Amino acid sequence: MVSDASASPVIVLVRPQLGENIGKAARAMLNFGLTEMRLVAPRDGWPNPAAGPAASGADIVLANARVFDTVADAVADCPHVYATTVRKRGVTKPVVTPEEAATEMRAAPGRSAILFGPERSGLETDDVALARTILTVPINPEFGSLNLAQAVILVAYEWSKGEALASPPEVALEPPAPQEELEGMIGQLDAMLEQANFFFPPDRTPATRRTLRTLLTKPGWSSQEVRTLRGVLSALGGAKAKRSGGG
Repeated sequence: MVSDASASPVIVLVRPQLGENIGKAARAMLNFGLTEMRLVAPRDGWPNPAAGPAASGADIVLANARVFDTVADAVADCPHVYATTVRKRGVTKPVVTPEEAATEMRAAPGRSAILFGPERSGLETDDVALARTILTVPINPEFGSLNLAQAVILVAYEWSKGEALASPPEVALEPPAPQEELEGMIGQLDAMLEQANFFFPPDRTPATRRTLRTLLTKPGWSSQEVRTLRGVLSALGGAKAKRSGGG
């Protein structure tokens, strides 16, 4: 399911340098339900033939991407503008994480736009000055090296948490086996171990049996699992009997 375009944020790539990175950003967006991309003065022009292959099927995002000459034009219809940057760059503005930004954007009326800077240098101070809020990803201070698509996917993911996107199907667990079935399995194994002279020395037998019982009752065995393991034990016992008879 794709987010309602009237509510979901606009992703604005400011002076992006490589078509491949625009495509990768589009792929990141569509994975998390975002479809509206705006480009500000892309270095190699638009459309860019390198963007399509890198988008890996996110063609709808590229086909609908709009190009603007300035950041101000790109966000003119958005009352809430976030600038993604790892530092404040001398501009005093509120600073939020992607999670906090997603919460704010859902609560605020009107469109929100998120600015991402050029691959090499990031947003300039004048770009950040146009935003009302700075959006910063908590990152290792010793190595702050996110590429454009990584930055987009982090922000898009936080937005997606509140969307009804597809999730991996839940697999219903079988109910646990009744104690009677567990006791049967434990008794079968105990008899086989007794026959194999496993319990030695004799004074350790009670402790060993308690350990085995604890081991076998820890998992929430289903009836099918109990039957399968007992089948394994029966097969092992049968194979041993055949070997003994053939000797």
